[in-house]
Amino acid sequence: MSDLRFIPTPANKLMQDAITGRATRRELIKRGSALGLSAVLMDKILFANSVGAAAASQASPSADQPVGWSMEKPEWLDVDLSGQTINAMFGSDGPGAPYDQAMCDKFAEWTGATVNYLKGAESATDRLTYMTQALSAGSSDFDVAQIDVIWPGIMNQWAEDLSQEAQELAEAGSTFFERILENNTIDGKVVSLPFFTDAGVFYYRTDLLEKYGFSAAPVTWTELEEMAQTIIDGESAENSAFTGYTFQAAAYEGLTCNGLEWQYSQGGGVIVDPDGTVTVNNEQAVAAIERAASWVGTIAPSAVTGYMEEDSRGVWQGGNCAFHRNWPYVYSISAADDSDLQGKFDLTLIPAGDGEGGQHAATLGGWNTFVPTSAANVEGGRLFAKWVGSAEQQFSRAIERSQNPTIKEVYERPEVTEVNPFMENLYDVFAEGSVGRPSSVAQDLYGELSIAYFTKVNEILTGQHDDVAAAMEDLAGELDDIMQDV
Repeated sequence: MSDLRFIPTPANKLMQDAITGRATRRELIKRGSALGLSAVLMDKILFANSVGAAAASQASPSADQPVGWSMEKPEWLDVDLSGQTINAMFGSDGPGAPYDQAMCDKFAEWTGATVNYLKGAESATDRLTYMTQALSAGSSDFDVAQIDVIWPGIMNQWAEDLSQEAQELAEAGSTFFERILENNTIDGKVVSLPFFTDAGVFYYRTDLLEKYGFSAAPVTWTELEEMAQTIIDGESAENSAFTGYTFQAAAYEGLTCNGLEWQYSQGGGVIVDPDGTVTVNNEQAVAAIERAASWVGTIAPSAVTGYMEEDSRGVWQGGNCAFHRNWPYVYSISAADDSDLQGKFDLTLIPAGDGEGGQHAATLGGWNTFVPTSAANVEGGRLFAKWVGSAEQQFSRAIERSQNPTIKEVYERPEVTEVNPFMENLYDVFAEGSVGRPSSVAQDLYGELSIAYFTKVNEILTGQHDDVAAAMEDLAGELDDIMQDV
């Protein structure tokens, strides 16, 4: 496990202090300057500090409560595991680490087991690399681990089937959102249990809608286009930097998420069907990508083709756009006391396509628990995974960490939306509008498939293909070749 330890270099220590709030913004800038850190790295450090502060502000409503105060013991966890050891690999050393430690400690207190909290690498890519290498070698270093929503297809070959735990949770009143559980299921096998989720959401300026006479957020892409152009026409006279809509269109994974939402919302399929059939070469998918390309330089800035999450959020946060697609984390930052957007925005479902096949779509994110077959304590790992995924534990995580539950019933508890008002709107996203990336069907070739997809879509958005239909046909061929090797 030595490759997962935090290496205390000055830059890493500065990042840790930023995340945990042990240094003010001014102190971070001063220390970063003394170290000669690049502007790019300093931007990341300052962003981490802002996110950490926002997360802290969304934590327990009682600041004097100890971490883990809201955890509840399910009746079915009345077991004696004295003498057993469970090694649990969860989050990295950041704002969530105290909660993960408390989670392990509470389970140990209730069951008598010894639970060791193993901190995963900060980079999801590094964590995945470590896990695949360890599991390929038959490692028993961990009994349960946190895995990304797009990893079940990769982890399937080493995974215990957690179908029984999912069924037991359902019988106990913990009903996972169907599409989220489907994302974690490979050929009928539940590879991992979801414990918090994420999905693309649509932010809009309530003050600008009122100013220009709109009574509600756009429901369809056509309504978005019309509203965005109206607001641009009115605002650009005083603010030349103002634009209508920002999203993530750089050539990276975020564009796969956006592109999937565009084509799925307009009846264009899910890139690759569950049976392995590539579905990007159809009229609806072509029309969806053409439509998105038409936004570039009109209702969206030309620079959007280079935007990732924080680039696009910067435009939104600066008050320079009316509509914004991103993840739920943007809510707490936008609603913070020092935000100019406080009280001026809300979120809803991403717009739907028009006509037949039109529907809302939100690409899923989030994390799950997984138990390897090579674990030293398989049964202990399965029980721990079941508890982490339970309604009781998801309630606690929502209250203390503002992380979105994957269980319907948790949203019905008034304490959850009292602490996190935005979650009331997200219920519809997870219940009706979520769509998973084709990671399960592509398995360990998902990365290659996604690169081919977002590269081609970015080329279309940047005007490198006059014939979008031909470009999508070429993309379908590339994806077919990849899927032949799955």
